[in-house]
Amino acid sequence: MLPHLQLKRSRTWHIGPLLAALLALGGCGAPSDPSSETSKQTAVKLDPTKLAADQTLVRGGGSEPETLDPHKISGTPESAILRDLMETLVIASADGGVRPGVAESWETADNQHYFFKIREDAKWSNGDPVTAEDFVYSWQRILDPKTASKYAWYLAAGKVKNAQDIVDGKQPPESLGVEAVDANTLKVSLEAPVPYFVSMLVHASTSPVHKGTVEQYGDQWTRVGNFVGNGAFRLTEWVVNERIEYVKNEHYWDADNVKLQKVRSLPIQSPNAELKRYEAGEIDFTFEVPIEHINRLRKERADEVRTAPYIGTYYYEFNTTQPPFNDSRVRRALAYAIDREIMANKVMGRGEKPSFHLTPGIVTGFDAPATSWSQKTQAERVAKAKELLAEAGYNEQNPLKFSVLYNTNDNHKKVAVAITAMWKQTLGHVDVTLENQEWKTYLDTRANTDFDIARAGWIGDYNEPSTMLKLLLTDGGSNYSKYSNPKYDELFAKSAKELDVNKRAEYYAQAEEILAEDMPIAPIYQYVTQHMVKRHVGGYAPDPLDNYYSKDMWIIEH
Repeated sequence: MLPHLQLKRSRTWHIGPLLAALLALGGCGAPSDPSSETSKQTAVKLDPTKLAADQTLVRGGGSEPETLDPHKISGTPESAILRDLMETLVIASADGGVRPGVAESWETADNQHYFFKIREDAKWSNGDPVTAEDFVYSWQRILDPKTASKYAWYLAAGKVKNAQDIVDGKQPPESLGVEAVDANTLKVSLEAPVPYFVSMLVHASTSPVHKGTVEQYGDQWTRVGNFVGNGAFRLTEWVVNERIEYVKNEHYWDADNVKLQKVRSLPIQSPNAELKRYEAGEIDFTFEVPIEHINRLRKERADEVRTAPYIGTYYYEFNTTQPPFNDSRVRRALAYAIDREIMANKVMGRGEKPSFHLTPGIVTGFDAPATSWSQKTQAERVAKAKELLAEAGYNEQNPLKFSVLYNTNDNHKKVAVAITAMWKQTLGHVDVTLENQEWKTYLDTRANTDFDIARAGWIGDYNEPSTMLKLLLTDGGSNYSKYSNPKYDELFAKSAKELDVNKRAEYYAQAEEILAEDMPIAPIYQYVTQHMVKRHVGGYAPDPLDNYYSKDMWIIEH
């Protein structure tokens, strides 16, 4: 373990009546201010075909991005911006599928060899043509150990030929199974058939980067003035912790159909602060919604609250490498003691569903198994949790002591307070410290597995169960719990080779049963996407992965 990073605003919570108080507050929100914009709303009907003179979209960014290099990102705030500045071969569609991106078409005869046709009119923001060679260079770059990409594992998970060997340093990046057949034809060879491979390519990490720019500026290539992208917008301003702005890219192949002229992203970490600015008319589109205001907002701004199912799971991950969480009994005890009905319906209350599996039920091709713990009542789970904790040697004389890490965010704090209250009230012999860190520090701490328990969430990169289950492979790039089970790895390997959808679903169910027994993570609830979107924002249409694109939106005259 690396030396413990300095924690910001760390605090120990002595939890007694906090859970009751939290539930009493949850969802009620604050009284409406008669002078606020909320009360001044009218039912004026807007004509979505009439464009406002000022085509500027202002949206919440969630957090200051760790980077705008698509090969070094790991979070959703970064991906949301890069979907506008960069364009992948294919992009997401609102039905959960894919649509053409910089590739106008693709084909495969065997699900193992894919050919992508790059648009002849695709250009970088500096006017250079986008070519198949750009993708060869970029995919080799993300896998090159010198890049130190947190998503280097992704193309290996997609079985691109030699990808894993390159990550492991056994072969050079040039051996990767990608080839520029000609300037506009990219051939991708896999080590085995992967029928969902194309759907994986919506992820921002598969974006191309401009070779000349990267080689000229090195790590500084993402700075304003240096940045060259192939997306619908080009970067023009970046004031750290204040705003990121980008304007329409006139060289973009579909620029004639892009209506917005400018997008301003505000890295506001606090959902409450973001909501205040939204209600003051300063933001058109929020990154999220504070849970304690949702009921009020549904009454006062029903047509602005946008909620939809999301392929993602909120969970707590255990550091399985050291005591006390190298003992599965302790992990299961804490997981069992969390009342997911209360967490999903009372603490959150935005439409989330209780989760007993890593894979959300809405994922195509997933049939959730009936595991032993998911079939018990909550009272039965608590009773079992007490039994397990006693077996592991924890009692009044030897209380279980640990810390819970979460990134600075009002909603994450509420979840942490509620869960620790449940542990204290149901198990008794626990001593919990809550620790919060700013986004970038939190990412580093998790990546170093420098925690006892960490707040985490995994959002699918594509619509297929493997997008979730690959997380906990022994060599999984984001397996920060350091969980390892050869049987689990073997099942995943079998599923990757299985073309029969039903048989593959059986493997996925068996993998979830192993996780239920080992409990390296404690699933808590299945996400929903929820944004506040002003009525004058046209074209907002997220897919189940919340992959919205500013190029699809416009500002309606209002």
